[in-house]
Amino acid sequence: MATVEITTTAQEQFHRLPKSIRARIERVFVRLEGWPNVSGIVALSGALAGHNRIRTGDYRIQFRIVPGNAETIPALLERVVIEKVGHRDGFYED
Repeated sequence: MATVEITTTAQEQFHRLPKSIRARIERVFVRLEGWPNVSGIVALSGALAGHNRIRTGDYRIQFRIVPGNAETIPALLERVVIEKVGHRDGFYED
């Protein structure tokens, strides 16, 4: 299990989406709490190496994993940090 955190930028992007899409993306956030047992994850490469993405329809969620403290129970302290939420058109361009 992991905790899911969302950055300020991703929150702003999320709130600009249509209500029906926000509901679908919220369900993906809940799925990500089950990290690492989540299907549909793709590791990104190139300039985005170390980041992952998951999709729901035409929308993408970019995130990274912050490992837990090795002195405690790591699986319980892993964090999934949502960095970007948006439509697939131009999603990887910055």
